[in-house]
Formats: sequence, C-alpha cells, structure tokens
Amino acid sequence: QVQLVESGGGLVQPGGSLRLSCAASGRTFSINTMGWYRQASGKQRELVASIRNGYVTKYADSVKGRFTISGDNAKNTVYLQMNSLKPEDTAVYSCFRSQQGYDYWGQGTQVTVSS
Repeated sequence: QVQLVESGGGLVQPGGSLRLSCAASGRTFSINTMGWYRQASGKQRELVASIRNGYVTKYADSVKGRFTISGDNAKNTVYLQMNSLKPEDTAVYSCFRSQQGYDYWGQGTQVTVSS
C-alpha cells in the first residue's frame, strides 16, 4: 500500500502563487508517475501535470508556462509550483501516484483564487 499526504492549498489572490506538496510513503517503487488532477465545481476532472520517473513532465495546456512540477525521489515527494494563478484555477487538487499497475490518491486540497 501507498499513502499520499498533500499540503499547500489555500486562498490566494489572482496573480499570486502557491506550492502544493505530495509525499508518498509505504511500498514505493522508483518506476512511477506522480502528479495532480483538479476538479472544479460542476466540471470534469482534469490532469494538471505529471512527472514520470522523476523527470519526464507533462502539463495541461491551460497551465503551461505558469505551473511547474518537480520531484524529489529521495523523499518520494512531488511539488507543484503554481504561479500567475487565475480564478479559473480554483478547484480541488488531488495528488496521484501510479506504480506497478496501481493508482493511489491523496485526500485532495482546495485551491481558491479570488480577490
């Protein structure tokens, strides 16, 4: 089993920044993909960013140039640096980890961008 603990959500003004963290513990493997999905009220879940094996990154078009995903393999932790935040970034952000054919999820953290 793998446990994911997220932190870093909150309320921020438009144009501001937040950094999300997701730490994995338990039976982890070095071959994995970690990342973040988000779901806004009344909308479908969207893949925001992912990082495979610690260095291959992928981003949604809506966040390219504003968000950066990075990983610390020694700590089994992934970070999502979110800059130039917009009201449309408001959503529940959920961390995931895929390994050995299984998917694991964090509890989700609310990000609200509002003045």
